[in-house]
Amino acid sequence: MPIPEDVTGDEIDKDVRQELQSLPKGLAEDVAKNLVMVARLIDEDPEGAYGYSKVALRLASRVAAVREAAGFAAYANQKYSEALAEFRAARRMTGNVELWPVMADCERGLGRPEKALDMAGAPEVHKLDKAGQVEMRLVAAGARRDMGQLDAAIVTLQSPELASASVQPWTARLRYAYADALLAAGREDEAREWFAKAVESDKDGSTDASDRLAEMDGVEFVDAFDEDEDEAQAEGENEAEVEAAAGNDAEGAEKVVDGDGDVDGDEDDLKG
Repeated sequence: MPIPEDVTGDEIDKDVRQELQSLPKGLAEDVAKNLVMVARLIDEDPEGAYGYSKVALRLASRVAAVREAAGFAAYANQKYSEALAEFRAARRMTGNVELWPVMADCERGLGRPEKALDMAGAPEVHKLDKAGQVEMRLVAAGARRDMGQLDAAIVTLQSPELASASVQPWTARLRYAYADALLAAGREDEAREWFAKAVESDKDGSTDASDRLAEMDGVEFVDAFDEDEDEAQAEGENEAEVEAAAGNDAEGAEKVVDGDGDVDGDEDDLKG
C-alpha cells in the first residue's frame, strides 16, 4: 500500500521504535511507516488502517507492537475474533495486562458477555492502572446490558471515579455510559442530569452527550448545509417556473402570428 511522502516513520512512539530495533534498519523503517498509517487512519478510515496493519504484520509478526496495532485495526473493523487473537499474541510477548479490558470487550463483540464478566473479576484487573480499571468497569457494565441486566449495569458504573468532581480522560465516557444506562432503565430525570455532567467534562468531543441532551430537551438541530441546499433548490425551481411561463407566452405569440408575419385573422378581415 502507498505511503504518503510526509510519513517518515519517526512519528511513532519511542517505545515502539525501540521494539523495532530488533529488525534490520530498512525493514524497521518500512514497518514504522505502516504503523504510523494505522494510527493516522484508524478513526477516520478503519478499513485503510486495517490494510496497513496487515502489511506491518506480514513484515514483522514477531514484534509485539505490530500485533497490538493489528489487533486495534481489526477491533475498529469489528473483526473481534481476529482482534482477540492479536491481542492475546501481544500479551504473550510482553506479559502486560494493559490489553485486558479490550480483550474482554472482544468477548462481548463475539456474543460472550459472560466471558467478559469473568474477565472483569480476574486477578489481572488489580494490575491495571486507574484508566484500565475504569475501562474494565465500562466493559463489565456493557456486558450486563448485553444480558438484559440494566439495574446491575447501573450499579457496576457507580464508583468513586463516577462520583469524583475532578475531570480525567475517562470521566466523560464514564458519565455518558451511566446516563445511557439510566435512560434505558426509564430514569429520565437522572439520565438528563448525567448527560449534562458528561457534556461538562467532554472537552474533546469524545461522546455525543450534547446531542443526547438536546434530544431529551426536544431541541432539533437544522444542518446549515442542508438548509442552503434546500434554498438553492427552491430558487432553481422558481427560475424554472419563470422560464416555463416565458416559454408559454412566446408560444402563444407564435400562434397569433402567421408564417408571412401577418397577424392571424387580419388578412381574412381585409379580404372580407
